[in-house]
Amino acid sequence: GMVFQSFNLFNNMTVLENCLVGQVKVLKKGKEEARKKAMMYLEKVGMAPYINAKPRQLSGGQKQRVAIARALAMEPEILLFDEPTSALDPQMVGEVLAVMRTLAKEGLTMIIVTHEMAFARDVSSRVVYMAGGVIEEEGAPADIFGNPKKNSTKEFLNRFMQG
Repeated sequence: GMVFQSFNLFNNMTVLENCLVGQVKVLKKGKEEARKKAMMYLEKVGMAPYINAKPRQLSGGQKQRVAIARALAMEPEILLFDEPTSALDPQMVGEVLAVMRTLAKEGLTMIIVTHEMAFARDVSSRVVYMAGGVIEEEGAPADIFGNPKKNSTKEFLNRFMQG
């Protein structure tokens, strides 16, 4: 499953319908089973009260949480997040990261492309630092953040870890 920075929700569908469509069309689930699953994940991301809303009525953070619920409803083995907070206002970043933090604690395998360094340090079991499309360094968060081997990694972290 994938969660993108641009949400990719269907604007003509409600929140609930957005979380049903893939399950029914792709996974060939029955409506009732799909609805149960959708509600479970919408509940998890705090969006159950908004099932009848259309995406245009939601904030960026809410849209992103619906996109996460939709991806989870497909029950992927791995969830790929591509800069999931980069399109969000700063006050909405926290609500999306909180959901992702919960998923990490529950043991969901996630690959997250992000510039949220503190978040990456706190939730990751493995960190890969890339620059210009090349892997510069990889390892445990404690090593990458606490004791980076390469100057490029050090410089990047000094820029991004202030505060």
